[in-house]
Amino acid sequence: MNAPASPPPVLQAQITAARTAAAQGRIAEAEQLFLRVVDAEPDLAEALNFLGMCALARQQTDPAIALLERARRVAPDDAETLKNLGQAYRRAGRLDAAVEELRAAVTRSPGYFLARFHLAAVLQQLQRDDEALPEYFRALREAQERGEWLSEASTPPGLRQPVLAAMRYVDQGRHALFDGAVAPLRARFGAEAMRRVEAALAIYLGERPAQYPNPAQRPLFLFFPDIASQAYFERARFPWLEALEAQTDAIRLELVNLLAAEQGFEPFLRFDSDARVEDYLRGREGQSAWTGFFFYRHGERREDNCARCPVTTGVLDTLPIVRIREHAPEVLFSLLTPGAHILPHRGVTNTRLVTHLPLIVPERCALRVGGIDHVWQEGRCVVFDDTYEHEAWNRSDRTRVVLILDTWHPDLTAPEREALTALVGVIGDFNQRVGVR
Repeated sequence: MNAPASPPPVLQAQITAARTAAAQGRIAEAEQLFLRVVDAEPDLAEALNFLGMCALARQQTDPAIALLERARRVAPDDAETLKNLGQAYRRAGRLDAAVEELRAAVTRSPGYFLARFHLAAVLQQLQRDDEALPEYFRALREAQERGEWLSEASTPPGLRQPVLAAMRYVDQGRHALFDGAVAPLRARFGAEAMRRVEAALAIYLGERPAQYPNPAQRPLFLFFPDIASQAYFERARFPWLEALEAQTDAIRLELVNLLAAEQGFEPFLRFDSDARVEDYLRGREGQSAWTGFFFYRHGERREDNCARCPVTTGVLDTLPIVRIREHAPEVLFSLLTPGAHILPHRGVTNTRLVTHLPLIVPERCALRVGGIDHVWQEGRCVVFDDTYEHEAWNRSDRTRVVLILDTWHPDLTAPEREALTALVGVIGDFNQRVGVR
């Protein structure tokens, strides 16, 4: 297929003059120039769009729609055209048609936050709030990530009030959505039982500041107030540790069989590029590996892996592991190759703690949490809060393996655990809809 011919020089000069006039705010002049352009070239989408939006600004809805529908026939995949036509349909009261065009615009250009903003506004007008809320949230977030809509100066005058109204709508909508997960528990157990959960939600939503007991603690996702905060926890708080440790030899035998088979281990870190992996993992001469044999990953039970390790699985099934759909637990044999160094990083929430059961620990291997080093001892568990900055290394010539599992923070009550399970699930559902990881 031949490329479209370039406009003749005279026509191109008119197009350039029209663009210049529009950019300088001389709209009437730009409109006249684009009218001449369309007289010479009736199927130029850029000119049809400009003229259509000028007509719409004058409340001439039908002529605007006619011009913009012509533009769409010329450029059916152009997100700008689809957005403009959606706005015109909305002005005409054709709201379902407006949704169709605006949704098509963001489908073709997912980062086009202005089109997404207008889509959210129409959905709100249709009282489809469950759809409008995530679209508004995503539009606002994407705009602000690009430095737009952060202040009055970075928001076009005509959008300032709608953007402020959308921010209020999002704040109120997210609060109502997430609080809805807590409300049934509040009705069952009483307001006092949910007080700390509600405080955690208010911190998450930015409605109140987090008061961290220790400045070294910084959860990436959810901070739960008024529970013990320390890098490492005393063994006495976890009476089930002894039962787990008693099975060390049997669990290690299952691990050794897996290592001999060289099957079932997969990278712990999953990113789109090696550069991201290097933010978390380093090694000798660039060679390093952090792999896992997962019993659970992101809350999903790996039945095949569990079946290969019946003793380990049987023990795990007796422990107070955090279980939140699509989130927790993470349970695995964690393998760190010789020379590998897991760089300092932080966990997502202090509502759960991390337990290591060391199974194969050569010399010169250690864990550091909150600046405090811990040297693993085979068969003896260590429990820590990974919302403190932590790292681990293997400076030996042999592989290091520990069993890792997530359990609830012991200061949480049973009603709080139930509420957090529901709340985190609802937050996760919403974040998935808006593309937040």
